[in-house]
Amino acid sequence: MSTKLPSIESSLPTYNELFYDGKWQPPISAHYQETYNPGNGKVITEIAQAGEEDVNAAVLAADKAFQAYKLMPGAQRAGLLRKAANVMREHAAELALLDALDTGNPIAEMLSDANVAAAFMDYFAGLIPMLKGETIPQADDTFHYTLREPLGVVGRIVAYNHPVMFAGGKMAAPLAAGNTVIIKPPDQAPLSCLRLAELIGDIFPPGVVNVLPGGVECGKALSSHRLVRKITLIGSIPTGKAIARAAADTLKQTLFELGGKNALIAYPDADLEKLTVGIGRGMNFTWAGQSCGSTSRVFLHESIHDQVLDKVVEYVKKEFTPGIPTKMSTTMGPVITQAAQERILKYIESGKQEGAKLLIGGKAPTGIKDIEGGYFIEPTIFANVNADMKIAREEIFGPVMSVFKWKDEEELYRQVNATEYGLTASIFTKDITTAQKAVKRVESGYVWVNQVGRHFLGVPFGGYKESGGGREESLDELLSFTQTKSVNISLA
Repeated sequence: MSTKLPSIESSLPTYNELFYDGKWQPPISAHYQETYNPGNGKVITEIAQAGEEDVNAAVLAADKAFQAYKLMPGAQRAGLLRKAANVMREHAAELALLDALDTGNPIAEMLSDANVAAAFMDYFAGLIPMLKGETIPQADDTFHYTLREPLGVVGRIVAYNHPVMFAGGKMAAPLAAGNTVIIKPPDQAPLSCLRLAELIGDIFPPGVVNVLPGGVECGKALSSHRLVRKITLIGSIPTGKAIARAAADTLKQTLFELGGKNALIAYPDADLEKLTVGIGRGMNFTWAGQSCGSTSRVFLHESIHDQVLDKVVEYVKKEFTPGIPTKMSTTMGPVITQAAQERILKYIESGKQEGAKLLIGGKAPTGIKDIEGGYFIEPTIFANVNADMKIAREEIFGPVMSVFKWKDEEELYRQVNATEYGLTASIFTKDITTAQKAVKRVESGYVWVNQVGRHFLGVPFGGYKESGGGREESLDELLSFTQTKSVNISLA
C-alpha cells in the first residue's frame, strides 16, 4: 500500500525566522542563510540566523518562562507532551518530506522519524511520576528527605541526519522534567524544525519551547550563556570538545552523543544470511552512511571472509541505489553538502593510495537520471584494510565501509578497541557464551548481538571514551535533567 505524500509547497514552514517567547521574531542582525536540497544542489529558501544578541533574548525569555513552568503539576506537563505527540503524528508525512528535501535522506525511511519523536514525548510523559525524592532514616529528632527539581534553561543542539526526530524527541525529557528548552536546528537542514515549532510551539506556554536556527555563533552563545544550565549535542567529537570548552566557564552540565567508528565482529559460526543483511544494513547506506552508529568497520573471521564478502557486495549492489530523496522508491540519498562529498571522496582516494582493495563504489554516480547536481557517492566497500590506514582510524561519516580479516582473537580486540571512539558495536555468533565474552571485551556503550542499528525506547543509549557522555532514551536521560535537593528538618 502506497503512502500519499503532501506537496512540498504545502509542507514548507510559513515562517523562516526565530521562534522564542512564543513568537516568530526576525534576527537582530538581519542575517539570513540559504538552505539547499542536497539531492540537486539547488537553493530551497533562506532561513534566519540567530546571533549572540538573539540567543541572549531567547535565553532570557526561556528563563522567565521557567519560573512558572517548573511549578506546573506533573500531570499537566504530561498532558502537554502527549498533545504535542499527537500533533507530530498527524503531520508526520509533511515533516518527513521536509527532512528528505533538506537532508537528502530518502522519504521512505524518514516517514518514521516524526513518529519516533512522538513516541519519546509519550514515553517521557509517562515517566514523570518517577521524578520523586526519598526519605532517609536518621535520628528520631530529625526528618530527612530529597526533592528532584528541574535545572532551568536547556540548550539542545541537533544533528542534520534526523532533524525532526532529534528536535522533537530530544526536547521531551527536559520538558517532562520541568525545564524550558531551546532547540538549535542543524544549520544545513533547519526546515523541519521550524515547521515543528509552528505545529507545537503554541501548545506550551510562551518561552517554554524555542527554536533558534543558526551556525557556530549561535551554538557558542548557547554553550557559554550563564543562564543555560545544560547544553547537549548530537554531533562530531571536535564540535563536542568546542562546546565543552565554551561551557566550562559557567560549569554547566553537558550531555553528548558524538562520533563513532563502530565495529561489527563476525565469528566463524555466525548465521551467514543474517550476517550479510546485518553488514549491509549496519552501514546505513540508505542515508549515505551519515550516522554516528554506523558499523563502518567490519571484522570477518578468515574462515568465512571471502564467502561473506561476496554476499555483502551483491546485497549492497541490489539494495542501495542513489536516487531522488523525495521519491518513495529511492533507497539511498546523497551526503549533506558538496563540501562533505569532496571530503569523503578524499578519504576514498586515501584508502586506495594506502593499499586497501576497492570492491565497489568509490566515486560519484553517473548516468542516473534526475540526480545531476546532487551530492551523491556510490556505496563503497574496501577490503584488505589494516588498522593503520586513515579509512580505518577516522570517522568518515559517509557511505564507506572498511572490511578486515581476522584469525587471532587477542589481536582482533586490540584493533577493535584501538580508537578513541566507543559508541556502538555489533557481534554475530550463534554461541551465547562467545557473545557474552565479546560483549565484555568491546569498549562501546551500546552493543547489538546478531542484529544492527535498532534502538529500544527505555534502553540507555550513549558512548564510551570520546563518543559521548551521559545516556539517553531512558529514565537515565530524564533524571539527568534534574538536580537533587536535600531537606533536613529538626523535630526537637
